[in-house]
Amino acid sequence: MIRALYDWTIRMADHRHALWVLAAVSFVESSVFPIPPDVLMIPMILARPSRAWLIALVALVSSVLGGLLGYAIGAFAFQEIGQPILAALGKGDAMTEFSTRFNDFGFWAVLTAGITPFPYKVITIMSGWTAMPLGVFIASSILARGIRFFLVAALLWKYGPSVRDFIERRLGLVTIVFVVLLFGGFYATRFF
Repeated sequence: MIRALYDWTIRMADHRHALWVLAAVSFVESSVFPIPPDVLMIPMILARPSRAWLIALVALVSSVLGGLLGYAIGAFAFQEIGQPILAALGKGDAMTEFSTRFNDFGFWAVLTAGITPFPYKVITIMSGWTAMPLGVFIASSILARGIRFFLVAALLWKYGPSVRDFIERRLGLVTIVFVVLLFGGFYATRFF
């Protein structure tokens, strides 16, 4: 089943609408969606390495714009939308204490969440709720998401064929590692 899904994703990565799907996933992942854009980015770059930089740019721009939606949710609709999202991620109880400390480390919090598997949407919503200066939020989001997406693009562009061979030979192991990192990021939100 994993092999069929992998093969389908590789085929879809070269589809004429793949960039639009990546843009949509990157946008919603930054505010509400639990699946990171890397799930699409990696096979898209493996399928068409010559488009690695364009793919990373689409993910970056869409992710930062989606981050602004998350910021707006936190700033204007925290009780109605933001609180339930954060509660579902296990962050509903510690909001008051967290908001006090958050802006002290705001730039670094956004940078860390934007680069690591930590759910970026938690930080975007919290940034709006705690009224982090919008300029700081945008700058740190661009830096963090740029580092993350362009690093992935650079590694796959440079080592793409060998990475693809490794993934295809050890697809089960790669899937397990990816799932562990994904759930590890969600689990880490309980301690942030």
